[in-house]
Amino acid sequence: MNVRAGRYVPFATGGLQSLLQYRSMFVVTGVTAAAGAAVTVFLWRAVYAESPDGGTGPGGFTPAGITTYLLVAQVLQVLHANRVDDEVAAEVYRGDVAVMLVRPVSYPLVRLFACLPVVAANAVLVGVPVLVLFSFLVPLTTPRPVDAALFAVSTALSVLIAFCVNLLTGMTGFVTTNTWGVRMVKQSVVAFFAGQLVPIALMPGPLAAVAHALPFRGMVDGPLTLLLGRYDGAGGAVAVLAQQAGWVAGLTVLCAVLWRAALGRLEVLGG
Repeated sequence: MNVRAGRYVPFATGGLQSLLQYRSMFVVTGVTAAAGAAVTVFLWRAVYAESPDGGTGPGGFTPAGITTYLLVAQVLQVLHANRVDDEVAAEVYRGDVAVMLVRPVSYPLVRLFACLPVVAANAVLVGVPVLVLFSFLVPLTTPRPVDAALFAVSTALSVLIAFCVNLLTGMTGFVTTNTWGVRMVKQSVVAFFAGQLVPIALMPGPLAAVAHALPFRGMVDGPLTLLLGRYDGAGGAVAVLAQQAGWVAGLTVLCAVLWRAALGRLEVLGG
């Protein structure tokens, strides 16, 4: 597989140009993210309302800590909504994916480079405004510089995990005529086991163990563990990042294997 970046830069610029044609989408995404964050944040703030000032409540969160966790979780969800699952499934249905077979590029890498502008644009045009808005409405936890740096690295890894998960979801289009149900199930499972809806620290022991064993934790709970300093020293931080990196590597291999199998299916069917 040739991974020279120069071959894939045009796909990234093309994705950005296509994205800028639908500027109103950012407004809709921003309003939706802000509304979802408001419902989640104020609901959980009511749960922690009886916590003593400066004290901790369930899961060891302070009121400001749980607010920060849930708000940033919503922002991370926006970054992970890279549309890869939708676009891959659509290209499989239309047969456009077969065109990539005659190009000297890797289709999974094409999709990765094409989604990077989506992630960056969502971060700047949706994530930052939502965070700024809520910083005026509710108290938030200010992270230490080292925790902010760890969070930045962890967020990059979470984006790669989300890409692989979405790519695998889109590739189900090779075996089913409709991926809508698969995408809805994926969205619900990821939101729950990633810790987006309920922090993993608040889950019952067996359920939390399952969440820790799945890759989805590295999409939300892992980065937020580092952002809020909820780790045990340098070893704890390294463990979170190592788990994420391990899942990135494992899911990348899985994507490569299943993509080769999908190519074989296309060739057998005359695609």
